[in-house]
Order: sequence, then structure tokens, then C-alpha cells
Amino acid sequence: MDDPRTQRLFGDSTVAPGDLAFSPFRVDRDRIVSSPFFARLAGVTQVISPGGAGLLVHNRLTHSLKVAQVARAIAERIQARDTDLAEKLGGCDPDVVEAAALAHDLGHPPFGHLGERVLDRLARQRLGLRDGFEGNAQSYRIVTSTEIRGQATIGLNLTNAVRAAILKYPWTRHGHPAPHPRFMDPPPRGAAAHPDDPEGGSGKFGAYSTEVNDVRAARAPFAGRVADWQQTVEASVMDTADDIAYAIHDLEDVHRVGVLQQGAVAAELLAWQRWGTATDLRRAGGAIESLRRSLHRKEDWIADDDAFADAVELVRAELVDGLLAQPFDGSVQAEARVAAFSATWTRRLVDSVELTEQAAIRSGHAQLSVAQWHEVQILKFVQNRFVLARPDLALHQRGQGRLLATLVEALLAWLTDPDEEDRLPRRLRDLVELAEAELPEGTPERLGRARGRAVIDFVAGLTDGQAVGLMEALSGRSRQLWTDAFVL
Repeated sequence: MDDPRTQRLFGDSTVAPGDLAFSPFRVDRDRIVSSPFFARLAGVTQVISPGGAGLLVHNRLTHSLKVAQVARAIAERIQARDTDLAEKLGGCDPDVVEAAALAHDLGHPPFGHLGERVLDRLARQRLGLRDGFEGNAQSYRIVTSTEIRGQATIGLNLTNAVRAAILKYPWTRHGHPAPHPRFMDPPPRGAAAHPDDPEGGSGKFGAYSTEVNDVRAARAPFAGRVADWQQTVEASVMDTADDIAYAIHDLEDVHRVGVLQQGAVAAELLAWQRWGTATDLRRAGGAIESLRRSLHRKEDWIADDDAFADAVELVRAELVDGLLAQPFDGSVQAEARVAAFSATWTRRLVDSVELTEQAAIRSGHAQLSVAQWHEVQILKFVQNRFVLARPDLALHQRGQGRLLATLVEALLAWLTDPDEEDRLPRRLRDLVELAEAELPEGTPERLGRARGRAVIDFVAGLTDGQAVGLMEALSGRSRQLWTDAFVL
């Protein structure tokens, strides 16, 4: 094909059995949803473990579907209103945006963001992998390397446009592009090094160094249209949709299971509305005042005190005095209230997204309007303050983190046991071969590093339940020899 956006990394001759669509971007969408990596997201934590609340809460699969729904709606609006500008910046095809949204969480490991942090620490400190682990980079690795089609390990062989749209953070941890965006002032969102590890590279990144050539190929059609460190328009739409889905749909979950209590949220918001910038940071209202100050430090390109105050009032009126005013009891009326809240907020946020030619360094070309951007910050604050900071969730996550660390050690010991070479899981052996082939000849401790990456790839590809079941078996606590908790 002549269009560089539609070109595939490995050419067009590799046709998967499920390729039924005529549009290359629809083919990409179909390849993603037919992947086992997509199916496994049904068993991976979004915020609350899917095993702990039945069908009441979102998992990574239902979250991805909602992100895709929101992203496509935004893309269609941009296509209708800003066609010329979108084309100037490289294009905004709804099929590309939908495919990228469906793929954006493929690399998410068991137990949500907690799993990301644990695997990154183990990868760097225990296994000596300079790239560590990052869920976004793992997603890109899956679609370009570790998913298998036909007789070759070529990933899903997606088009340039879709691969570029998956790159929420279009840089590696350390070296690409040069100069690296973490040295910009200010750095793009996610590019800054962690304050506790200034030599550790970017805190967030979209690809490992082993996939850097794939990144260059995907981004080539956008050269001269968007900066090397900047998201494509389609990636920006996907990223914005992810923010919207997280801010709204995750609040639905914690309301349904009774975790989000009206009184605590009301006390915080009302106290800030009473005292404003004079709020004592140690008392009620102090947390949201800290947020306001933080936004001015980090996001001065958009932070606005009047918009912040209006957002606090709107969230207080529609969330605290609205949705949370009556506990969720599973009735038709309760479900209707949740649906109405979600629909109203989603439409308001989607309709506010604008395309801008001159994007701020810490923003993409597709961005929420000032008012709605602040509303999303307040909704995310409620989630972070009154759900993610709970001690009972921390207790649960500490156990999950210890489980993952023990599982990595157990698999590494199995992998390096000379007496067990013939009885290793075939998938694990394949991943070692893949990782070793990616490293140049003469790489120090090449086999050891390949084994480390293979173990991380293997564990990251498990569901929550598979991780628990595999650890139960490896620890000798399981009395089931044959189980569908995992497949070796």
C-alpha cells in the first residue's frame, strides 16, 4: 500500500486467519480483540479485584471496551469539526483510535498498578534489566513481539498508525528520542525521572529499548507533523478517553460496592469551599487544597482557580448530593441513577474535547476544555483520596505484591534448575529464546538477562487468578494436580 500509515511492520503478506475486514485499521481492531492477551484482561484488576466483587465492578477488559467507546466518539467529533487540522497533524481515524484504545492495557500485569510497581522493582533491582517493567511498554511489546501469528513471532503486525496511537508515551525509558524528553523543562507528562531515582530514566514510557526500531517505523509517517516526543492526535484521543473512563466508570464501581461514602467526601469538599486557599492542610479540606497547589506547580499551562472552584462545586452537587446521596442497593432505581450519572458526565466531557495545533508540552493535541479538565482532576481526586488511600486496600495490595515477588523468584529458580530443563513450561522456554534473540551477541550476562525478561513477560501475561493459582502450586499448598487456574 502507498499510504505509510497503513504499512505493517512485517509487510502485508502475513495474513491471519481472522482477517475478514477490508479496512487495514479494522483488521487491526479484529486482531487485537481476537488475541488471547485481550481475553485475559477479563481476569485482571482495574481498581477492585474482579474476584472480590463479582460482576459489580469493571475489570481491565470492560474498562478497555469503555475507553474504546469514548475514544471513538471523540474521534468522530474531531473528524466532523476539525478535519483539516487533524490531517495536518497526521490524521484522526476513528478506527485507528478504537483499535489503540482496545490495545492500550494489553500489557497490564496481575493486580493492577500495584503489579506494575512490583514487577518494575524486581526487573531492575533483582534481575538487572535496565528497562525495568512498564505496563504501556509491555502492551507495545505484546503487539510487536510476544504475540504469535502463523509460524513467526511477529506480534500482531499492526499498521503504523495503530502502533503509533498505542504510544501514550512515545519514548523509551532512557535513550529515545534524542535528546530524551525527560531533560525538557518542563518535561512531558510522565517523562520525568522518579525523584527517588534520578538516574532511573523516565517514570513512564511507551516502549522498551528492544522495540525501539518498531517505534521509529510506527512514528515515521508523523515526522514533521508532531514532535518526536509528542503523542499523535490518535494517541492523544485514546489517552483523553482513558482519563474520562477512569474518572467516571471507576467511581461507579466503588459506589456499587459501598466503598465510597458520602460523608467523608462531603466533609472534604465542603471544608475547602468554606476556607479555600486558607485551608489548614492538616484538616478537612487540606487534601484538596494540596491538589490545587500541586496543579499550579505542575500544570500551570491550564490550572485556573475559578475553574477549580467551579469543578469542586459541580462534583459536590452531582456526585456527593446526587449519586452518593442514596446507598447502592441493587434496585432498578439505583442502577438508573448510576447510568444517568455516567451518561451525563461522559457526554459533557466528550463534547468538550478540542483539537489544538499548538499543544502545551504537558498536553496532547486533543484536550479537554479548561472547565472539564478541572472536573476530571476533582473526580480523580475523589477516587485517589477516598478509595486508593484506604488501609484495607493497602493491606490487600501488600499481600498481592508479596505474592508476585515470590512468584518471580520461584519461576527464576525453576528456570535455572539444571535438573528441570526438560520440564519447564513451554511458554517460558519460548520467551527465553525470544528475549535472548533480541540481545546482541556479546551482551554481558546475556542468558541471565534473557531469563529475567522471560520471567517478567510470563508473569505479566497471567490473570489475577492464574498468578494466585500458580503460586499455590509452586509453594506446595495446592492439592490439585490438574487445574484450569493456569496452563503450562
